[in-house]
Amino acid sequence: MKKQVARPKAYHDLEFLDSPDARAIRILAEFLEPLQRFRRQGIRDTIVFFGSARVKSRKDAQADFKKIERRLREQKHKSAQLFEQLEAARTDITMSRYYEDAVELSRLLTVWSKRRFQQNRFVVCSGGGPGIMEAANKGARLAGGRSIGLNISLPFEQTPNPYISEELNFEFHYFFMRKFWFVYLAKALVMFPGGFGTFDELMEVLTLLQTRKIKKKMTVILYGRAYWEEVLNFDALVRYRVISLEDLNLFHFAETPQQAYEHLVKELMRNYPNETAGEPM
Repeated sequence: MKKQVARPKAYHDLEFLDSPDARAIRILAEFLEPLQRFRRQGIRDTIVFFGSARVKSRKDAQADFKKIERRLREQKHKSAQLFEQLEAARTDITMSRYYEDAVELSRLLTVWSKRRFQQNRFVVCSGGGPGIMEAANKGARLAGGRSIGLNISLPFEQTPNPYISEELNFEFHYFFMRKFWFVYLAKALVMFPGGFGTFDELMEVLTLLQTRKIKKKMTVILYGRAYWEEVLNFDALVRYRVISLEDLNLFHFAETPQQAYEHLVKELMRNYPNETAGEPM
């Protein structure tokens, strides 16, 4: 009789773990592994930065603009496409203000957190990718502090930026588990200009606050009033009676890193005067 070859235990069977039948295990792993790592690293709460992955630093935006300008000068017959690229590059320079502001705000908050709490309190957290996310992690690095990157596997845009603390660099598959970790530890959120992903994260947080599914005190800042009021007409939502006037108190606008910093520190100290994290949600 042929000797039976022992099958691997189910939790060692990679074929099974990668199958649709093990999806619940993979989801649970994206809850338990970050939970273990946050506990080991002593992370108690965070300030989360959201914003576009496509926003460039001023240095990169200006370099791109000069490159296109040079090509235009060298081109005998000016193409409409190059003029369009030049306008896009000019917009990138304008938007680069938000990258630089995110760096500075993150730096200010990290300096404050380190000075007041030594480490592990109100740690800067981002989505871990480029653009505004990179700027947030960069600011924390410049201040000599740690920061978190909650990355996600995507076909484009999303690779970990080099400023995330190595021990706090995460990679998610499931958007909803990543969003859970954004909110679970957060005591404040700063929403910089962004696209669909940023809108998704903003609206989910505002919905959870509006419906009081988030029970803790949460400070939400929309950075760059002109941008947000152009792309989202909050007054119209009130006028059409789909939200109440009081819902506009769920967030606060800020225009400069110093303004955002002062509001965040004031609210965090008011909401958490005893410097205890308590149950996050």
